[in-house]
Amino acid sequence: MQFEQIETAVEEGILTVTLNRPDRLNAFTPLMMRELIAAFDLADADDAVRAVIVTGAGRAFCAGADLGSGGDTFDYAKRADRLEQGSPIREDRSVDYAHPGVRDGGGRVTLRIFNCRKPVIGAINGPAVGIGATMQLPMDFRLASTAARFGFVFARRGITPEAASAWFLPRLVGISQALDWCYSGRVFDAEEALRGGLVRSLHAADALIPAARALAHELTAHSAPVSIALTRQMMWRMMGAAHPMMAHRLDSRAIWSRGQSADAKEGVQSFLEKREARYPNKVSTDFPDFGDLLNDPEYK
Repeated sequence: MQFEQIETAVEEGILTVTLNRPDRLNAFTPLMMRELIAAFDLADADDAVRAVIVTGAGRAFCAGADLGSGGDTFDYAKRADRLEQGSPIREDRSVDYAHPGVRDGGGRVTLRIFNCRKPVIGAINGPAVGIGATMQLPMDFRLASTAARFGFVFARRGITPEAASAWFLPRLVGISQALDWCYSGRVFDAEEALRGGLVRSLHAADALIPAARALAHELTAHSAPVSIALTRQMMWRMMGAAHPMMAHRLDSRAIWSRGQSADAKEGVQSFLEKREARYPNKVSTDFPDFGDLLNDPEYK
């Protein structure tokens, strides 16, 4: 598939997605949103892809929303790309909040990453502000260049955090740290991001992508793809569970399903025979259906 504002490349089982508007510091647009969603669709459909790395072209990761529309940038009621879907304003001037034109574009991206069945690694190569910061949150790991900068700048633009970050950010860094960064809207350096728990590790600019690739291989080289896909969904979704019984229900279904699989037989047999496993099951065809526990369309 050809893209205009991102680039994709698959090498050694790793899909690298590069935000590719370097002249605009990879600022986020509706087209970039659609292309990112499409790229993750491709990642899940391609069994040759074992992990995904997301990075930026040029000196920035993503400078946030493209502000080319000036003061109306965040006024969705006036945006042409939103009006194509019809107006969410009812005749009585009330707002139909269920209308697709109201839906936050950044949230559509983060929910697609959340639903991804492959490990996702952010390689944050430079400034990451606004949606550039929040789109990272559903990624499993974030590695950063020492030149990276981060900013949850929404309050300084007169808006609020988006991209489901009110759910993700406190879970990753704790409520006090999340509020500190979001209340102040200040831009902070990679060292603070590391101390605050936002990123896993810091790297020199030329070592960032190699480090991300090494991590991707470490995560996937000896593990069954379907097991990784299930584990990713189980861990992320159970962070918001109200009771451990929810996890028990999901665990029970997963173990029942996986225990009968060809992968489980191969995993045990290869261990007993002291050889590398060759897992036959595929994410594209063998991911189990657990009904409302994993596949509620409301959360797609």
